[in-house]
Amino acid sequence: MTETDPAVRVRDLRKEYGPLSAVDGVSFDIERGETFALLGPNGAGKSTTIEILEGYRHRTGGDVSVLGTDPARGGRDWKAKLGIVLQSTAEAGVMTVAEQLRHFAGFYPNPRDVDEVIAAVGLEAKAKTRLSKLSGGQRRRVDVALGIIGRPELLFLDEPTTGFDPEARREFWTLIRLLKSEGTTILLTTHYLDEAAQLSDRAGVIAGGRLIDIGSIDEIGGQEARIPIVRWRDVAGARHEQRTDEPGLLVASIVREIGREPDDLEIVRPSLEDIYLDLVASVAAPSSVSEVTA
Repeated sequence: MTETDPAVRVRDLRKEYGPLSAVDGVSFDIERGETFALLGPNGAGKSTTIEILEGYRHRTGGDVSVLGTDPARGGRDWKAKLGIVLQSTAEAGVMTVAEQLRHFAGFYPNPRDVDEVIAAVGLEAKAKTRLSKLSGGQRRRVDVALGIIGRPELLFLDEPTTGFDPEARREFWTLIRLLKSEGTTILLTTHYLDEAAQLSDRAGVIAGGRLIDIGSIDEIGGQEARIPIVRWRDVAGARHEQRTDEPGLLVASIVREIGREPDDLEIVRPSLEDIYLDLVASVAAPSSVSEVTA
């Protein structure tokens, strides 16, 4: 793998379960040092895609390269370059936070300092607490700590802030920005669209097993999707909606026409969440997708 090669290269990725296509011809690159968000509803195929990249699941077809290696053939040295935060884990509850991290640090050639990692995820006060005694949010912080302890070149974050309170989420964002500044490549999945907007250089939206859009956060959905929407009712009570780059001028013209501010007047500037929901709604969902292929 050269300095100019992407950290992740996916071409025509497919995963089938009998007649069901969980992933259907997905292609994208993730550049070295980039934070890339893969977005999509439950059952869209994003977790299956990530598990294939991690080497946990075999693909039906297509070409995949992760850090210059086919994940289906990745050995111990390749796996040591990855950090993985799964949606859920099942650590042994008898170990303390510090013991668990020291145990995992021993698997890597150049791990981070355990105490520094504990501080980074905000668990100093719980370092000597058994995992079984932690809350759900605290256990999630341990998951993140385990994902970064090995100083990975590529970090997979699958719904990493599930169970975090708002303050903890903001602290986590600071940690991710630090990892990015150190050159870590990050692949993120999240249902929090503000999180994707805050952390990601680019995003891909997957629905029905297909990649339906990809680009920078400001490009997703296209420019037309970002044009403000003016909604109002006329004097007869009929509902109107119009997209315009100059919503103030449109409202002023309506006021001049009817002699007053119209009823139920709204000016909506679409957020990333609005754009994402419109994209996903435009794709017919598969008839049935089990949880294992989410």
